[in-house]
Amino acid sequence: MERLGWRQGLIEVITGIAITVGLALLWGLEGLRNAFFRLLDRMNLKPWARQGSAFPPGRPRKLKS
Repeated sequence: MERLGWRQGLIEVITGIAITVGLALLWGLEGLRNAFFRLLDRMNLKPWARQGSAFPPGRPRKLKS
């Protein structure tokens, strides 16, 4: 094992701080998403009656051979 120089040490610290801030941001956004869906549940909004489809509307294109 080698000791890290001051530059490598500083880069490791900055990387750790960046990862921590990114995870905290994701955690906060997840809280906002949960609050939004709780609000929708309280408002008793029902999902759309129309079901989704994996295929776009319209006639399918003919494939060239």
